[in-house]
Amino acid sequence: MTGSLGGIRVLDVTTSVAGPFAALILGDLGADVLKVERRGSGDDTRRWGPPFWAGESPHFTALNRNKRSVALNLKDPADAETFGKLVDTADVLVQNLRPGALARNGFGPEEALRRNPRLIYCEMTGYGSGGPLADLPAYDPLMQAFSGLMAITGEDGGPPARIPVSILDQGTGMWAAIAVLDALRERDRTGSGTHLEVSLLGTALMWQPAQLGNYFANGTVPGRLGSGTIGIYPYAAFPTADGWVVISAGNQSLWLALCELLARPDLVTDPRFAENPDRVAHRDELFAELSKSLAERGTAAWVEALQAVGVPCAPIQTLDQVVAHEQVRGMGAIGAVAHPRIPDFRTVRLPLRNGGEYPALRRPAPLLDEHAPEWLDE
Repeated sequence: MTGSLGGIRVLDVTTSVAGPFAALILGDLGADVLKVERRGSGDDTRRWGPPFWAGESPHFTALNRNKRSVALNLKDPADAETFGKLVDTADVLVQNLRPGALARNGFGPEEALRRNPRLIYCEMTGYGSGGPLADLPAYDPLMQAFSGLMAITGEDGGPPARIPVSILDQGTGMWAAIAVLDALRERDRTGSGTHLEVSLLGTALMWQPAQLGNYFANGTVPGRLGSGTIGIYPYAAFPTADGWVVISAGNQSLWLALCELLARPDLVTDPRFAENPDRVAHRDELFAELSKSLAERGTAAWVEALQAVGVPCAPIQTLDQVVAHEQVRGMGAIGAVAHPRIPDFRTVRLPLRNGGEYPALRRPAPLLDEHAPEWLDE
């Protein structure tokens, strides 16, 4: 899959996770992405580790494939002039530097769009524009804390817990890519570029529509539910004889099938568990009862039995088990790309296929300033 963005030139003026992930998506979809990095040091993630993979940070290699790299110092007049020429010929500029950083160097959205009226200028921030915190920098764990995500993550009564992936960074990158695709479509109609804004805080709120809806409905602040969720039960992880299994019995027929499989007709007739609202209200008691039954067999046996009667379930696996699983291999979700320094280099593909094909893995993450001569010549 070559991607529909062939011929689109993207300036990736980003660092860390959110911005690079947005540009990675555009690059995987066929855009020609130039990563503009700080002269001398480059993207912060180049130094994130250990581990390092043949001297390179796995963070950087995972987030910066299908890109070329040039290094500039925008405080240097010659480099600023070069960057201006890049802006003049770009279709898209994505940036997630500290608020105001590009503007102080003469390349804020207004200045860039005056230079290139067809430019789509996508600005990524922590707290969004407006409001008393708009000028503050923000990182994924800070925004998980501020947005309420940490208050609902982890076990009831336990300490605050961060979702241990950069869900807000990468989610914001996804929204940025969606916004850019929309703006490109609009530019096809009008001929004009635009200034786009996305934020980690906006992403964090958008990840919680059900939680916010419940709060708006009855004023109750959601608490921590461990592996569970609001409004449905059993819909969580349960211990088995040798591990854990997640069971999602999201309707009455699945609940009855689960009870029959466990040989627990008493749970069906117990008024505490009669209907879903009853089970939600008595989730702690039901967790104890189901755990008692599930402890009789191992995870693999339960997964097989639950799947046989149509009750949705999954074992809790570690990453080595996931990568080795025949389903992941069968999907082709892990791809390889020729790498000059890492012979066994592998990476996760974008989770989309077009006509049965994944987006092409054209090139690995670049060395700092690796492509300055060829891009500047172009």
